[in-house]
Amino acid sequence: MRIRTIPAVAAGSALALLALTGCGAADMTRQASPFANAQGARTVTLSVQSWVGAQANVAVARYLLEHELGYRVDTVQVDEVPAWDALSQGRVDAILEDWGHPEQERRYVEEKKTIAPGGDLGVTGHIGWYVPTYFAEQHPDVTDWKNLNKYADRFRTPESGGKGQLMDGSPSYVTNDKALVKNLKLDYRVVFAGSEAAQITQIKQFAKEKKPFLTYWYTPQWLFEQVPMTEVKLPPYEEGCDADPAEVACAYPVTPLQKYLNADFAENGGEAAELLRNFRWTTEDQNEVSLMIADRKLSPGEAAKKWVDSHPSVWKKWLP
Repeated sequence: MRIRTIPAVAAGSALALLALTGCGAADMTRQASPFANAQGARTVTLSVQSWVGAQANVAVARYLLEHELGYRVDTVQVDEVPAWDALSQGRVDAILEDWGHPEQERRYVEEKKTIAPGGDLGVTGHIGWYVPTYFAEQHPDVTDWKNLNKYADRFRTPESGGKGQLMDGSPSYVTNDKALVKNLKLDYRVVFAGSEAAQITQIKQFAKEKKPFLTYWYTPQWLFEQVPMTEVKLPPYEEGCDADPAEVACAYPVTPLQKYLNADFAENGGEAAELLRNFRWTTEDQNEVSLMIADRKLSPGEAAKKWVDSHPSVWKKWLP
């Protein structure tokens, strides 16, 4: 989710993602979309990441491209940093949710000019550490990182080896957590659930049993509606405080999520490129579709149709 240095598709989540997308998603590290760079054809190839919010963006964009503009749309699963390479090479046409990759932006947007900004998604992202609200209400001081060692034994699990557990999702998501634990001298161990889906399962199980837990998590995310969580305040984020991954000792930034288009597609993609540039919705919109996909088990296409049917005043503004 959300990464500066390493890919953001959860290890072992490919099959789960294929099931979620329901659209023949392919791994771009092994093959290219048959639609990518199809000269003169009304085709679009969208990169889709493993977290459900990104899947919601792609589902709605795909539905509108197909049903309103008559395009054929392919989606491909690409790890977050390799997606920039695929976008630069024209193997995908668009990334609809990027959480900030300064190195890739500099290389491909500013220097090579093979990727063009696609505008704000309209959603603001933030990564942080969270505890369940039921525990925070009982122990208000747990929401200050300086008091976390006091509660380390309460967050201990068999996997954390005698330390408190800080649960992360995939090791490929943007995470400074190992450095934060070390640099803030916390008696915790980062334990990876393996994927967003596995992390959600674990969080739900903890909540069902009313157990305390400390987890890496992020907004926007539909799970907050089912498991209220309260953020732990880390040392304030300041510009550049995370420049050296090994020395990070500050909170994660607040990030306006961005879209990016292949430069040739941005110039010559016609109505499809225009719709994707115009695509801008709210956190509430995204969470509504995400909840239908991840919790109510609708296919992305079904969820997109339901949202499109009930929000014409939003998406009609995106049409060319």
